[in-house]
Amino acid sequence: MDNSRPLSYKLSLIAVILAFTVVLLGAYTRLVDAGLGCPDWPGCYGFLTVPEELHEVKLATEAFPDTPVVAEKAWAEMIHRYFAGSLGLLVAALAVIGFVNRGKNEQPLILSYALLAIIIFQAALGMWTVTLGLLPVIVMGHLLGGFTTLTLLLILFLNIRHGNPIAWASPVRSAALIGLLIVFMQIILGGWTSANYAAIICSDFPTCQGEMIPPLDFSGAFTISTDGVNSYLGGHLDNISRVTIQWMHRLGALITTLYLTFLIFKLFVSGWKKFALWLSVVLITQVSLGVSNVVLSLPLAVAVAHNGVAVILLMSLATLVHYSGLKKV
Repeated sequence: MDNSRPLSYKLSLIAVILAFTVVLLGAYTRLVDAGLGCPDWPGCYGFLTVPEELHEVKLATEAFPDTPVVAEKAWAEMIHRYFAGSLGLLVAALAVIGFVNRGKNEQPLILSYALLAIIIFQAALGMWTVTLGLLPVIVMGHLLGGFTTLTLLLILFLNIRHGNPIAWASPVRSAALIGLLIVFMQIILGGWTSANYAAIICSDFPTCQGEMIPPLDFSGAFTISTDGVNSYLGGHLDNISRVTIQWMHRLGALITTLYLTFLIFKLFVSGWKKFALWLSVVLITQVSLGVSNVVLSLPLAVAVAHNGVAVILLMSLATLVHYSGLKKV
């Protein structure tokens, strides 16, 4: 790595990689139903690590008699927490470095401070995810917080890399910004689908339970409830509500695909051919993974990959927004 780069450049690059890892670990933890692998926070059954010795398991069982220790799920949750905690320290370090070097204009200060605030709120959401029993709105908020943190860290890294430049308007940048917003909205729908266990309510494609437009209940599907794990773990929403969530996620996927296809065409005619080709590959991969999730009944590897490629799609669009806003000389 170039030693002439500021420390914030190196740390922000590490933070982007770490944030990507945290998002994938969070997806894995959610998909293997390990969100409550440790019933307390920030420790695990009162320990800093997963209790595995006989005397530790006995103490854990006495303290949490309704939540027996399942080591595999507890480790999935704790590894996610370890990585997330490390990311929090990195973000805090970036904010401190930004403050110390505030006169050098090496990094966007407001963005650095905003990231610190977001990461603190993310920690709170992580705690509430456990203490409120996987409340869907909290689970989705925690997921979106992870995507937001990663995207902003990427923007921070790119700005530091290019000397904290001024962003300039361009037709490609405007189109990319719209694409970024659409993809983020689709991720929100995906998060709601996952949080409410609606991912496999329809096992057919492109129909849903045999119909292109099945009976829908938007009120039941998108009402914010205060009921946690007792009502939701395992997908205890009624059938029609979960069908509605899945159907809306599919509709969002169609809208996203159509717009990104338009954006790819625009990139080709605007001279951004390599980026257009990259975006095409990512989009085709994501659509294929989404369909595979349905017809193969949500295999773990495919579901995690679907989350990962969603991250890559979001990062790709954020990168496009950055580069299309650089002033051409």
